[in-house]
Amino acid sequence: MSGTTAFRRSYGASPLHLLLVLASFALAAYAGVRLLKGDSVGVALWFVGAALLHDLVLLPLYSVTDRAVQLLFRGRAGAGERSPRPSVNHVRVPAFVSGLLLLVWWPLILRRVGHYTAATGLPADVFLGRWLLITAALFAGSAATLLIRTWHESGPRRRAARRRRRARSATK
Repeated sequence: MSGTTAFRRSYGASPLHLLLVLASFALAAYAGVRLLKGDSVGVALWFVGAALLHDLVLLPLYSVTDRAVQLLFRGRAGAGERSPRPSVNHVRVPAFVSGLLLLVWWPLILRRVGHYTAATGLPADVFLGRWLLITAALFAGSAATLLIRTWHESGPRRRAARRRRRARSATK
């Protein structure tokens, strides 16, 4: 057995992949060292708090919400039909993008930045309304996509039903 075969068996990918992973770890370590140079206790506390908030609060919250949406869409499947699980993604994607926007811009959306107007000369009270409009547009676009997709997928069934109706009316 050659050295490359043994490497692939133990690692599972190419040597180039391993090199890129090691380079990304080195870059992350460098960024971490540079980040911890200032307020290392505050940064470490922030990372631990973010990990705990995600693992203990957010993960169970969005897992339960995702299961509820899956059950909601699963309940709409007729007898003998497969469950329309891809329809769940029409809720997941806009919720994810909206949540990501909220995560990035939450100080401005929730008006937690008092010096924003003084520093930029722009109004700080428009972010909540804009975020709500973007969220509504994301969900509306996703609903429109779902409706178009459903209409398009039901085309063969509609044509078959039309043919059956015409055949019945022709035999009368």
